[in-house]
Amino acid sequence: MIALQAIVLGIVEGLTEFLPVSSTFHLIWAANILGLAQTEQQKVFAVVIQSGAILAVIFLYFRTLVNDSHLIKKIIISFLPTAIVGLVLYKLIKDVFFENYILQLTMFALVGIIFIVFEKTRQGHAYTRNSADLTYAEAIMIGLAQSLAVIPGVSRAGAVILALMLYNVKRDEAAKYSFLLAIPTIGSASLFDLYKSRHEILIQDNWLMLGIGFLVSFIVALIVIRWLTYYLQHHTMTMFGWYRIIATAGLLLFLAFH
Repeated sequence: MIALQAIVLGIVEGLTEFLPVSSTFHLIWAANILGLAQTEQQKVFAVVIQSGAILAVIFLYFRTLVNDSHLIKKIIISFLPTAIVGLVLYKLIKDVFFENYILQLTMFALVGIIFIVFEKTRQGHAYTRNSADLTYAEAIMIGLAQSLAVIPGVSRAGAVILALMLYNVKRDEAAKYSFLLAIPTIGSASLFDLYKSRHEILIQDNWLMLGIGFLVSFIVALIVIRWLTYYLQHHTMTMFGWYRIIATAGLLLFLAFH
């Protein structure tokens, strides 16, 4: 891996980790387009840049993490169903989806259609609740919705935001909840992957590229988190739905001519 590839992947991770567009899907395809094989070293790199994005959430929401114990309890409750599903289905998802580009594209486009239909059918609906208003039972249901994101192309953020909107939570508040829920969800997944790749880390000779990717992901994620919060105060999820459909068409053309 060269510096340019590390920068590109860091940008992709920072851009997509918290947008409802599936960061895993984008990282798989970005690595494919850049000609990077899915080696153990590449998997370690993906975990490191995800950690950069998570650090951005901790940096921006540190005061909430320290002071709002009521909300954090609900975040932990939402995390538990995802942890169970992730442990049970980890190997199956890796084996079935990570090398099957057609399945990935199908899920990516399908969720885009769901975004568009969802927003169309609820046009004019007033979302009035804050994320702190969730009950513990609702927090469990949000965690179950997030569990769908173990499938590449679904999007953890997208599943969480849509589920929260079904409970009448405001879009920007739903985004905030998805950011905070990313800390235990992605943090634990990253630690699990690092443990599995611990021998690869010990012989890692590309520390500079890891550092570049981590820093780029952190900086880009800071910008994206701020932007998405503002965007969802004034707009719907429809744009992300159309992006998914158009991107799917573009990637199908890439596969056809590659």
